[in-house]
Amino acid sequence: MLASFFSLYAVLGCAQEEAFKVEVVGQGEPVLFFPGFACTGAVWDQVVGALSKTNKCHVFAFAGFGDIPAIEKPWLPKVKAAVQAYILERNLQQATLIGHSLGGTLALWLGTEADFDFKQLIIVDGLPSTGALMLPDFDPEQLVYDSPWNQQLLEMDAQAFEQMAAQMAQGMCKDRAQQEQIKDWMVQAHRETYVYGYTDLLKLDLRERLGQIRSPVLLLAATEPYGMEMAKNTYTAQYRQLASYSLQFAEGASHFIMYDAPDWLLEQIRNHL
Repeated sequence: MLASFFSLYAVLGCAQEEAFKVEVVGQGEPVLFFPGFACTGAVWDQVVGALSKTNKCHVFAFAGFGDIPAIEKPWLPKVKAAVQAYILERNLQQATLIGHSLGGTLALWLGTEADFDFKQLIIVDGLPSTGALMLPDFDPEQLVYDSPWNQQLLEMDAQAFEQMAAQMAQGMCKDRAQQEQIKDWMVQAHRETYVYGYTDLLKLDLRERLGQIRSPVLLLAATEPYGMEMAKNTYTAQYRQLASYSLQFAEGASHFIMYDAPDWLLEQIRNHL
């Protein structure tokens, strides 16, 4: 990830060292970038390359993904607590948070905390409750680590897991080269982090807590693969408790908007910084 231009910042504190790594580039008002599930910070390369000319970009990568060692579960609560401590230690309470997918959910979660009054939250195809979207009979209490589905994923051999990852990537991005990259990130992920971390994400339901967010919120949403009407219905339902937000749709783009509509995404972000 723009390796020759980044300085790797050591993260203070044992828990934070385990939970993530941060690469910082540029000068100016701070922007924190959170990647989606299983992705590395490289997913933001093009955006960071442009915005680092005017902003100080803190690009996060989470434990268990890429080359970062895994941590013990519960994965997502530990990541959130460590990121929260990082923000407080560096006085970044007025930063802009930009998150994709899981990273967007994390940004929303941080935005509900009383300690923070961020400049704004920019959520790229992320929801307050992934579980409510994915599971027809969503009940967080029923989502446990020790489940038949999780066990099946843990026992899946490398070839079968790669085939599953390749199929998933095809539905999340249109560009074949980027599909391969997304698949590779999933394959590279620490298997238990992938399985149990996703359980953490599915269990998290922030919908009733959205009213606690005081920062302006910009939602940048994909319309594919289910179309504009379904996307509008999903976002309206999920963000019902958020009093005010701006919602823009990347028409024709799939989940990885930064790959399917990179110019559109960068323009939207720049217009709100």
